[in-house]
Amino acid sequence: MNEWIQAARASLMAARKYSECVQARVAAVVAPGGAIDPALLVREQHRVHGFAWIAASVAALDATLDWALRAEAAGRFGAAEELTLRIGFGEYCAQIAAGLPMSASEIVRPCAFGTEAEARTFAARPAVARMLTHGNSPETRAALAALLADGGRPCDALGDDALDQVRVSLRDFTADAITPHAHQWHLDDALIPDAVIAEMAALGVFGVCIPEEHGGLGLGKLAMAVVSEELSRGWICAGSLGTRSEIAGELIAENGTPEQKARFLPRIADGSCLPTAVFTEPDTGSDLAAVRTRAQLQPDGRWQVTGAKTWITHAARADLMTMLVRTDPAVPGYGGLSMLLAQKTRATGSTPFPDAGIDGSEIAVLGYRGMKEYALGLDGFAVSADGLLGGEQGQGFKQLMRTFEGARIQTAARAVGVAWNAFDLALDYALGREQFGQALVAFPRVADKLALMAAEIVMARELTYASARAKDCGARCDIEAGMAKLLAARTAWSAADNAVQIHGGNGYALEYPISRVLCDARILNIFEGAAEIQAQVIGRGLLTAQAGSVAA
Repeated sequence: MNEWIQAARASLMAARKYSECVQARVAAVVAPGGAIDPALLVREQHRVHGFAWIAASVAALDATLDWALRAEAAGRFGAAEELTLRIGFGEYCAQIAAGLPMSASEIVRPCAFGTEAEARTFAARPAVARMLTHGNSPETRAALAALLADGGRPCDALGDDALDQVRVSLRDFTADAITPHAHQWHLDDALIPDAVIAEMAALGVFGVCIPEEHGGLGLGKLAMAVVSEELSRGWICAGSLGTRSEIAGELIAENGTPEQKARFLPRIADGSCLPTAVFTEPDTGSDLAAVRTRAQLQPDGRWQVTGAKTWITHAARADLMTMLVRTDPAVPGYGGLSMLLAQKTRATGSTPFPDAGIDGSEIAVLGYRGMKEYALGLDGFAVSADGLLGGEQGQGFKQLMRTFEGARIQTAARAVGVAWNAFDLALDYALGREQFGQALVAFPRVADKLALMAAEIVMARELTYASARAKDCGARCDIEAGMAKLLAARTAWSAADNAVQIHGGNGYALEYPISRVLCDARILNIFEGAAEIQAQVIGRGLLTAQAGSVAA
């Protein structure tokens, strides 16, 4: 076994031990009686979220070590892989030991948990100390940057010929049909052309996880992650088109009646039915229990929907809305919510919403423009009698929760794709731009950015793949999916920000694609659960599991 893989394994064991110590200290604060106190969980968010970030970082180390072991077993652990491992482990071990960024200005340090002594012990472990000194060093960063400049890339093979071929096919398609046009589409604030959507449908993008008996490919979340990553490497909006179909497809496949499955799944899979998710309301945000949009059952069996929804992606061009509504106002909170499969007419000409009872206004946005965002007003909008998902009221929130794992895995994959897009643009610019008689890539601070960018993207990617594999095995992975989304979103923003810095003043010019990528990257920390929500979910989940274990 490679000596650096051995050092990584020992460092991971030490990091786990330290994370367990942090967990125990946080649990003592928020669960003094053995059970979590909700008020303390909110009051102590800095500690709880800091622990979540440490746990996510340790999970990324674990996934990266697994990647290195698989690469070594396949005979693909070369210089680029070793340097990536060393830089990634060196940087994350340093963050865990000294200060981990939860945002640009919020650093969680050992003193937040009272673990200063334990952090020093962690950093002094021989393998960790070696990583801190010789892992992420100026020499390793320079060496990796040189390999990247020469066209080398860390291994991205999945150990599955079919999945590797999926990557190749989507990468080729993206390079040909998306990347050359994405920036102009963005500048024009234009929808992704129908012809491109048709090509995506032909490749199976909209039916990756839909069962074969319903016209899909019948593949798993790992395949979906690869598809989302490669499409988003060209433009996040291309990757996000698949997300709409993924959410609707999973909702219907897991919860629909046989008739609903037969009616909608084949059309979603072949791209003839474009769905959109209609969950968020103006005053609810992440608090879905407060959804107020009302659906009333009429004498003729149809549902009549009244209320307001906002941040609805691709609403005008969609044919089907998966709509979270309140069907029983007498039942407060989640229990009164149901999911409707609400069909609508696609936008025609200058009329974005031709149907009676629905209207919408476009929300102008910085980025993420290829599908458009809308605020919707519903005033007696009619949904067919058979539009209640699963034919049962009061199950909407439970049905939706089952999709959140997959949605967050896919969002993490989109973030990885956006991060690679930023890296590609930064490296290309650094190679072609000269200052003071030499290419930018020759300057250490530029090379450092590129090397760290590549290493952290690999770590985020492998954490995303690990959560997808867990989901494909049937395991509950809400915490793992949240970790992947949390870390990958930060990685995308960091990569985009550093790529703009490498571009200098040109990075601020609209004509350069990196200006678009920066705007696109920013949304990843917000949608599908803001970073603060993700950290709360992760921290609460891990602390609750510990409390249950202690009680048992």
